[in-house]
Amino acid sequence: VYNGVPLDTYTFRADVEEDAPLVFLGRIAPIKGTHTAVEVAQQSGRSLVIAGNVPDDQQDFFRGQIEPHLDGEHIQYVGPVDDEQKNDLLGRAAAFLMPIEWEEPFGIVMAEGMACGTPVIGTRRGSVPEVVEQGTTGFVCDSVEAMIDAVGRIDMIDRSDCRSRCEEMFSQTAVVDAYERLYNTRIEALQPS
Repeated sequence: VYNGVPLDTYTFRADVEEDAPLVFLGRIAPIKGTHTAVEVAQQSGRSLVIAGNVPDDQQDFFRGQIEPHLDGEHIQYVGPVDDEQKNDLLGRAAAFLMPIEWEEPFGIVMAEGMACGTPVIGTRRGSVPEVVEQGTTGFVCDSVEAMIDAVGRIDMIDRSDCRSRCEEMFSQTAVVDAYERLYNTRIEALQPS
């Protein structure tokens, strides 16, 4: 059963500005791939908004690999965001970048982005291949070069398909229905023949 997203917290946006930024949202750390998001933005010529906290043990990583690229325009860091800010940030993004470097079990922010209609471009790690429907809600990539290529193809994604997948798989209703099916299966299995 997947984690759920409160759909009323996230506003679906069918269209974004032509020069809409890419977004990275999460803990600033090498395993989250923040540095890769910066590279993808630079190589694709798109702007990038980075949001999230910098843990105490990741200050050197931030200062060495992220901060030197921040110019406040093409690549900017906005710090941690609340739900309202996250809704705005994800909703106005051209795509959400998920360049993880570990086997992340779910990554709720992918579903939150899709709730806004925002496609996901992620690496083939953890749950990314399970959450992202290749070519329909985003792109699952095997390299930085593939992510850069995917940025050039985000216009192929229908943002309403992203919202629909979120509604079908990650909404409160979908999660409750999945738990009910699971419980009913277990109850039936315990019944005497």
